[in-house]
Amino acid sequence: MRDVLLAGLLAAATAAVLHAQWIRYPTPGIPRLADGTPNLLAPTPRLAGNRTDLSGLWGPDLKRGFFDIATGGVTVPMQPNALALLQERQANHAKDHPHARCLPLGMPLMVSASMKIIQTPSVVTILYEEESTFRQVFLDGRKLPDDPQPTWKGYSIGHWEGDALVIETAGLNAKAWLDQAGHPQSEALRLTERYTRRDFGHLTIRITIDDPKYYSAAWTVTQEHALMADDELLENVCLENEKDADHLTSK
Repeated sequence: MRDVLLAGLLAAATAAVLHAQWIRYPTPGIPRLADGTPNLLAPTPRLAGNRTDLSGLWGPDLKRGFFDIATGGVTVPMQPNALALLQERQANHAKDHPHARCLPLGMPLMVSASMKIIQTPSVVTILYEEESTFRQVFLDGRKLPDDPQPTWKGYSIGHWEGDALVIETAGLNAKAWLDQAGHPQSEALRLTERYTRRDFGHLTIRITIDDPKYYSAAWTVTQEHALMADDELLENVCLENEKDADHLTSK
């Protein structure tokens, strides 16, 4: 069922790789090889206090292709209600995927898109070329809200565990999908992400998904990103000149 619609959703989720601007404008201050190309295997950059610097423009590993959290040996512990909803969405060729109508990508699907991380001691801001949107991850010691108003990106707080930034997110709505395949999420969803920059040009993100309404246990997926040096973000307005939604069909 990975048809033209889903291929289009993937193209949207990876828009930064295809449409980024200021191409070949040299990123200042980065290590380079003798031929001038970025040295992605150089040591991980550090900030004051030997803190890992996650800053940069990051693009997903496109070898993954279609983003399905159940691939790569991952077993998703679905409850019957989640399986029924997944099968219904797949039978309808995912025509009701929110992003097919220019609604935001949910989490962790958004984490599979290109992003620019801007890091300060008290907050990490993540800019997404997809939808020209953002997240704020607060590192100032605050707690997650007790009674949040659910949103597409939720509310995120973070802390450091060694070289890894650990992000906890709650307060997500039930409108988004976890992926392009159609795995559902509820307002009970909580995400825990671990961002590890293992060298200058490679970022590993491990995402633990915990949603007791649809899944019988928490499970973890891993995403790999590479530094997009000598490149920059471009705004992406999904509704601008959009002509696809009227042609989406179900069974």
